[in-house]
Amino acid sequence: MIRETIKEATLRMQGALDNLELDLSGIRTGRASPALVERMQVEYYGTNTQLIQMATISVPESRQLLIRPFDPSSLKTIERAILASDLGITPNNDGKCIRLNLPPLTEERRRDLVKVVRNRLEEARVAIRNIRRDVIRDLKDFEKEKMISEDEMEKGEKELQELTDTMIERVEEIGVNKEKEVMEV
Repeated sequence: MIRETIKEATLRMQGALDNLELDLSGIRTGRASPALVERMQVEYYGTNTQLIQMATISVPESRQLLIRPFDPSSLKTIERAILASDLGITPNNDGKCIRLNLPPLTEERRRDLVKVVRNRLEEARVAIRNIRRDVIRDLKDFEKEKMISEDEMEKGEKELQELTDTMIERVEEIGVNKEKEVMEV
């Protein structure tokens, strides 16, 4: 009973970590990366669709992204979505594809990106702690219903706390690496 609950918590916490890494991959560093735009939402025939589902995204040069839509009629909507995003990049549309030229990051912009990274890290920590809270509530319910003993509950809480500490340490490692990457000139 406790084993399954801890296993489920591990999967949920790992999902929070995976989501954090995916989220941070979209934060720009000095290099062009398709992750910068692939999750961007574009309104396509009345439905919000991720850009990766609408186009191929490549990196022809170190500071340039090339977006080739599968449907050429969607060029204007993709261009509007890029302009509306918080990327701060003006797209160049040549009628067949969109080129995004990434300017070098200024020191001020790097500091702003570090703040964004730290906010995302805090959101991940909160998500992990919320999972811990939910699992502890489940364990207490199991104890009330006499499905587990008080000793088993305490052991489960201790194991859960160790798991939580490990996951939060991983969040910190991811954050330190991303901050280093953002501040790298």
